[in-house]
Parts: sequence; C-alpha cells; structure tokens
Amino acid sequence: MSRFTEYISLQFHRVKRNLTQIRDTPHAIAGGVAIGVLCGFTPLLGFKTLLALLAAWIFRWSKLSAVLAVTLHDILLPLMPLILRWQFQIGYFLISHPHHLPPKLPLKHLHFENYLNWKTLHFLWPTLIGSIVIGTPIAIIMYFIVLEIVTRAQAVRARRGHPNASQ
Repeated sequence: MSRFTEYISLQFHRVKRNLTQIRDTPHAIAGGVAIGVLCGFTPLLGFKTLLALLAAWIFRWSKLSAVLAVTLHDILLPLMPLILRWQFQIGYFLISHPHHLPPKLPLKHLHFENYLNWKTLHFLWPTLIGSIVIGTPIAIIMYFIVLEIVTRAQAVRARRGHPNASQ
C-alpha cells in the first residue's frame, strides 16, 4: 500500500471514530456531514467552514460533524484544480444560453492577483453552480453512509450499556 493511500485510510478511520463519538442523533450527525461535504465543494475558500457551521446551525444538525466533513474534504486538495475546472465547465454550461462549454483559458491568464478583483465573479458564479451540481449527489450519498455507520455504532454502544448511547 502506498503512503498516500495509507494516509487517506488513516484519515477516514480517524474521522469515522470521531463521528461515532459525537453525542447526537444519527440524523443530526449525518446531516452535518452532508452539509459539510456540500460546502467542501464550494469555491469559497475561506468561508467553507463558516458556511457549513451556519447551515448546520439553521437545520439543527451537528455542527461538529459539519466541520469534520469540511476538513476531511481537504484530502482532495491535490485534485482541486481538476475538480474546480469540472465545476466551472458544468456551471458555465448550465448558465450559458444557448448551452455550450466555456472557451479554453490559457494558463498564462491565471494569476493570484486576478482572484482578488470583481472580475472573478465571472468565474466564481459558474464554479459555484457547478459545485452544487457535483456536491449534492455526493452529499446525499454521504448522508446515508454516515447515517448507517452512526446508527450501528450507537446500537452497539446501547447494547453494551455505554453512557454515550444515542439520545
């Protein structure tokens, strides 16, 4: 097993252990993870965690599981340029009339200073739309996976008479 896959496996086990330790209902924990995954796909770099916390608070889901999911999403960091490009292409396709893919963008036009001006909304809006399209099905799948994992863990804990059993 390579170091990278070993690292990812270790991170998933650590997050799974942390999720099953949260004292909340399985629905609230799974909902927090789903919103965290969805927010993790957004291109709003500095605001992902705040957005996940706000949404978890509004829907009364676990804020801790939302933050854990946003943090876990950072494992995909090496793939983010590719994911952001796909999000931009999907979003651009959806909001253009008639529908078409975006024109090629040469790498020489990509400079950090360009991300700090209002012209970036030209790129941010399609990427945000695309992130919702890509992130929603993944968030729904993660909801059901985490719901099952946490439900089983809490059932085992309840059978053992553990004080942290489901509420």
